[in-house]
Amino acid sequence: MFSMPPANAPKSAPSPAAGGATDLVKDSSDRAFMADVIEASRDVPVIVDFWAPWCGPCKQLGPIIEKVVRAAKGAVRLVKIDTDANPMIASQLRVQSIPAVYAFFQGRPVDGFMGALPESQVKSFVDKLVALAKQAGVGGGAGELLEEAFAQAKEMMEAGDLQGALDLYSQIMQAEPENVQAYAGIIRCLIAAGDLENAKQMLAQAPEAIAKDKELANVRAALDVAEQASNAGPIPELMEKVAHDADDHAARFDLAMALFAAGKREAAVDELLEIFKRDRTWNDDGARKQLVKFFEAFGQTDPLTVKTRRRLSTMMFS
Repeated sequence: MFSMPPANAPKSAPSPAAGGATDLVKDSSDRAFMADVIEASRDVPVIVDFWAPWCGPCKQLGPIIEKVVRAAKGAVRLVKIDTDANPMIASQLRVQSIPAVYAFFQGRPVDGFMGALPESQVKSFVDKLVALAKQAGVGGGAGELLEEAFAQAKEMMEAGDLQGALDLYSQIMQAEPENVQAYAGIIRCLIAAGDLENAKQMLAQAPEAIAKDKELANVRAALDVAEQASNAGPIPELMEKVAHDADDHAARFDLAMALFAAGKREAAVDELLEIFKRDRTWNDDGARKQLVKFFEAFGQTDPLTVKTRRRLSTMMFS
């Protein structure tokens, strides 16, 4: 259904939208320069590294500048341009030798240097750009960028764009290998795609620093429910059964499980609440008990858990 990065080392992937929040390091071209650098720099400083495959100092500088940019965790971005394959922009900027590094902010060049610098000087260069962005009141830094990325990934999952969500989570982990929210997000993508074996593998291989985090405990509960739902049947067929007979609680229960497995959490909750509303004693209080399992999978403080508990309580005492 989609390509998955290795469980212990998610690969970089193209951002679903140009200039995405987690697209920290990318290769670009003359044609994409306007979008990748000029437009992107209106939100956050963008460093452009002009290099070529035959350039020894370029090979020395490249890993250093990538490391420093990633350490800034979203406060700056890096765009790499191979001048052999893309000579136009380098010519327009009068690049005489490489490596050549330019920094752009709010659509214009603001700083730069030539040649391979030591890591300490590269870090100072980046720190000045971060400070410049803060003074201008933009470039919110790691916190805002990550929150934006997580919100976007969640929206993608809810819309069924599992590959887009997976790419975003993977890019976050490339910058922060022990980010438990991103790690859990990848597993949730796998669960939603029905790839339960790889989901199990990722849980088993979780880095020690996050292995006991409550976020992964919630994902483990989600995996348990997904395994329970693996034989629920195709969603369209189950929806047709429920449409034909609204009191077919077994079909509605299976529909709830199938929706959960597909990442459609709120729709799954709605079907279980509908069973409870129509016959709260069905299958030995089966709908309510399954909702409790859902709450464990979502997490007790998840907004959907809180909202559903309130709805369930209202039904119970109405």
